[in-house]
Amino acid sequence: MLNNYLEQTNFESWEDFKANYKPIIPENLNFGYDIVDEWAKKDPDRRALLWTNDKGDCRTFTFADMKRETDKTASCFQQLGIKKGDVVMAILKRRYEFWFTIVALHKIGAVIIPATHLLTAKDLVYRNNAATVKAIIAVGEEPVVSHINASMPESPSVETLISVGETVPEGWHDFHKETAAAPEFVPMYGINNNSDPLIVSFTSGTTGNPKMVLLDCLYPLGHIVTAKYWHNLHPNSLHLTIADTGWLKAVWGKLYGQWIVGACVFVYDHDKFTPSAMLEIIEKYRITSLCAPPTIFRFLIREDITKYDLSSLEYCTIAGEALNPAVYEQFYRLTGIKLREGYGQSETTAAIITSPWVDPKPGSMGLPNPHYDIDLLTADGRSAEVGEQGQIVIRTAKNIPPGLFNGYYRHPELTREAWHDDVYYTGDVAWRDEDGYFWFVGRIDDVIKSSGYRIGPFEVESALMTHPAVVECAVTGVPDEIRGQVVKATIVRAKEYRDKADEALIKEIQNHVKEVTAPYKYPRIVEFTDELPKTISGKIRRTEIRAKDNR
Repeated sequence: MLNNYLEQTNFESWEDFKANYKPIIPENLNFGYDIVDEWAKKDPDRRALLWTNDKGDCRTFTFADMKRETDKTASCFQQLGIKKGDVVMAILKRRYEFWFTIVALHKIGAVIIPATHLLTAKDLVYRNNAATVKAIIAVGEEPVVSHINASMPESPSVETLISVGETVPEGWHDFHKETAAAPEFVPMYGINNNSDPLIVSFTSGTTGNPKMVLLDCLYPLGHIVTAKYWHNLHPNSLHLTIADTGWLKAVWGKLYGQWIVGACVFVYDHDKFTPSAMLEIIEKYRITSLCAPPTIFRFLIREDITKYDLSSLEYCTIAGEALNPAVYEQFYRLTGIKLREGYGQSETTAAIITSPWVDPKPGSMGLPNPHYDIDLLTADGRSAEVGEQGQIVIRTAKNIPPGLFNGYYRHPELTREAWHDDVYYTGDVAWRDEDGYFWFVGRIDDVIKSSGYRIGPFEVESALMTHPAVVECAVTGVPDEIRGQVVKATIVRAKEYRDKADEALIKEIQNHVKEVTAPYKYPRIVEFTDELPKTISGKIRRTEIRAKDNR
């Protein structure tokens, strides 16, 4: 399958990859027909999806199964009046019906909004009206149903509600009953152009109302690098990305690139993350490849990993936030596996990666994906020198690569602010070392300016994470009349340190940071908390901490 979309698929080195990675752009790519159905034709018994849940249920779907089920789902949607260009919100947690739904919507040319089950009625009203949502398909359970029903009086565009639950609320359609009764689906080949909308993704909303990122029908091709040259997948891989389908990371790690490669996607449907349960799942099902945010790995390494047989694991990757070197070193010591970091946004695919050909540098994001023309720009608009901080940008004068977003849906002003003069500005700050590796500093708004120093929160957090009392932490700047800002650390303590006197532990942690990194970076304010505020994707909401401090 890869041969259809790349001029060269195997590379001997990073230099070879950088020089010769060239995608083949087909006419009117449709992931449903051109990938899923093609696999069903070429290798119908190949496993596509292995799904299990925390109740012990298990289902395996081949590509032939996926073609059959997505055809039935597409026909059902057509019977419900959903057509090309219509916007459908999917709130499906980790149910296997998500994969039926998204591929079916692709086949009829409709647009999907993946959404989290944590949305309130107010959140839903905003999204329904901002994107003119026509239908919502959701898990038929509380409180999801109540929130959706409560949003309906203020959501005039929503015509259809579909439940995948065992019970169907009044006024809702029954997904399983109606897909089973749907007439035979007639494929709609050529229904889309490459530039047609495929996904509208609401950003995490770390500041203000979330923006609507518009991704087109070529977007799946951008994830070839994600799956093949970052996750390092092969046709016999069983890959687990720990992500809810309400987060765009789900299509990064649980759909597009993985199925283009021909790997099997593993899904563990659970309501509450438990490190020991996740390790048991990896052992039981012989997972070969794992991708998760740093938060997950922080908790995994605090388990007694020696109790589990993780010998099936071949490769592990990490994304969502920058990786603290202490986590890398501990996971490597326990498993012998080097975590390979990657960086991207909702607006991109994997833009910076630690590929199979290079050695990871703990704490570094890796090297720029040659699929993108990436640079670091200083505040005065020049390319940053080695060791100098700059904003990560993607230059688009030569071409707009598949995977880069089309803009912010219905918001041209926001698009022009972020993407102008053939440059897309990510808003993230990094620096580059002498080997070309990129090192994350923070969001532009997160960088702390104290007594003339520019302090990236990540470097302080990495120092903090080397202290055994620190499970998780977030570093922010607090206004200060003398220094402008001072560094504050909000810390989740390890359970064995919770009884230690706060003042004594604070002093110990402060002294530790002074020894690990430059003394001026140490947190002058330390606050302990039971948990950190996070987005659904697991990113720490530093803006929420700052807002609390500024009240």
